[in-house]
Amino acid sequence: MNVVFISPQFPPQFFHFVSALRERGVNVLGIGDAPYDALRRELRDSMSEYFFTPNLNDVDALQRAVGYFTWRHGRIHRIDSLNETWLEVESHLREAFNVPGLQPADIARLRSKHGMHDVFKRAGLPHPDAILVRDAAQVKAFGRQVGYPLVLKPDVGVGAARTFKVSSDAEVDEAFTTPLPGYVAQAFVRGTIVTYDGLVDGQGRIVFSTSHEYSDGIMESVLEKKDLCIWSHKQLPPALDAMGRQMVEALGLRERWFHLEFFRLADGSFVALEANLRPPGAFVTDMMNYAGDTDVYRLWARLITGDDLSGFQYVPKYHVCHIARRTGHTYRYGHSEVVARLGENLLQHRELPAVFTSALGDEMYLTRHPDLETMREAMRIVQTRS
Repeated sequence: MNVVFISPQFPPQFFHFVSALRERGVNVLGIGDAPYDALRRELRDSMSEYFFTPNLNDVDALQRAVGYFTWRHGRIHRIDSLNETWLEVESHLREAFNVPGLQPADIARLRSKHGMHDVFKRAGLPHPDAILVRDAAQVKAFGRQVGYPLVLKPDVGVGAARTFKVSSDAEVDEAFTTPLPGYVAQAFVRGTIVTYDGLVDGQGRIVFSTSHEYSDGIMESVLEKKDLCIWSHKQLPPALDAMGRQMVEALGLRERWFHLEFFRLADGSFVALEANLRPPGAFVTDMMNYAGDTDVYRLWARLITGDDLSGFQYVPKYHVCHIARRTGHTYRYGHSEVVARLGENLLQHRELPAVFTSALGDEMYLTRHPDLETMREAMRIVQTRS
């Protein structure tokens, strides 16, 4: 089985996916924008070949790479990156080389915010109203219809980049002092972001699912420089599980990760926000492993190499929490004291890659706890300001 893996070196923990494929006997062929000598040894040892190109948006260069791999190794069976940034690139390569999986038309329908809005509407899922932005007058009319505030965001984007909130006609006019091509306007929903994350097999059956909660929205974290926390739930609320399953079916996903986002409202009900056709970001795949004492990297490799996973059960035993800090904030406890106070609950501490910092902070402490009370105490230890 020949699998092309795009950007195997980033995010940094994704080398585990490549290693898991190699363990399954897969011939892994990497394409990345980091020189071969810069790759960690475990990654180099897990790939049969690696094609370096400095720009992974250069589809012609990637087509030449896949063409070369085909000449060298025969038919390509899978092309993946498991990374939001390269979903469209993957789809064009699949189309060019007749590889199964999401095609360009699927990405156009399922990755755009407005496309998701239409899918949710047809499926009967509660969701915030949204329109494709044309001009200020149209957005102001929409604001009067659904009520301010509104969120303006790119129709295709990730991580709340270039996303902002407008609360009046005057703020809409101010927003349009610069062009907003390819934007959507969405009714603002006040709620807590919770996720529905997992894997679906080739028949559309969910192999496993779990949920994570955000202390703040990614938009607020980016715009207000908040100290974000993300933690795992030990149990799925039945209403969230039902809506998540309904969304997976509506999206028609097969043999893929999913990362679905919902608002939990004050009354405990849920509203669909958006769907992502990939694993959850940050280090949430590691969090899944720590929460359930399992290996989701190997689970994915088993899935795409044909194992029957119908008997697999994912049972979270712990709450695992990503607790962020930001450079420029002054905290009560220095790093050494934080480490001492967290004790055996501390799993990892690391500085985050620059591409993550606007949303996720400059460094993170990954902690594991048997209950929410000790988890919240860890959050206070790490994030309390001086």
